[in-house]
Amino acid sequence: MSYFLISFLTFLCAYTLNILYVTVFYHRAFAHRAITLHPLLKTVVVHTGNWVTGLDPKAWVCMHRLHHEYSDTPKDPHSPVTNGIWKIFSLQLYSYKRVILGLQLQKPYYTSMVEDIDFPVNPLNRMRLWFLPYLLHFAIAIAIALSFHAWFLAACYWLGMMSHPLQGWMVNALAHRFGYRNFATSDNSRNNTLVAWLVFGEGYQNNHHYNPGSAKFSVKPLELDLGFGICLILSRLGLVKLDGD
Repeated sequence: MSYFLISFLTFLCAYTLNILYVTVFYHRAFAHRAITLHPLLKTVVVHTGNWVTGLDPKAWVCMHRLHHEYSDTPKDPHSPVTNGIWKIFSLQLYSYKRVILGLQLQKPYYTSMVEDIDFPVNPLNRMRLWFLPYLLHFAIAIAIALSFHAWFLAACYWLGMMSHPLQGWMVNALAHRFGYRNFATSDNSRNNTLVAWLVFGEGYQNNHHYNPGSAKFSVKPLELDLGFGICLILSRLGLVKLDGD
């Protein structure tokens, strides 16, 4: 197997692991209760999520619910309608930091969004050690490079694991500006096919905003939701329960 193929597969595995946590665990399970995680899996996700993704699960859920509550209005944490598509990169980070601080200070505007979430903000964020997951993945990448003399392989690992800012930007910016609409929602959510393919179904924002409680973001035969496919596999393994199971 060639070096570049191994590097690509490494990127793909790391990228998929990151998306698994965000689209299946954080989004469909925690934010919308569209699926229910097995108690053991939930414990694992709560304790490892911040380390795997660099994102606090409770803060992510809070910010996402604010997005649905105020979608494409000035109070939306990351709308391209009011801020333009390129500003979403920095706005995502700014809004996330503001949510973290708001939850830690117990501000009702934020805590009211996550009253049903039965776990606290991760200790990494409470202790201002948010940077440790990024250092961990960087250290792993350096170890790969030095151990195998494989800097490209190391870069593929790191980029796959730390891909969430780009994933988020594609969904939050492009899928609220470019694409088609199956449903007449009050916001500017769109179904962006390319984003949906790259971010495991998340690009079907119009479908999702029309029915956020559904674990399946696709509604038409040619719409591919890989995230829901993962949900089906996990359901067969007894690790998650789909709504209606």
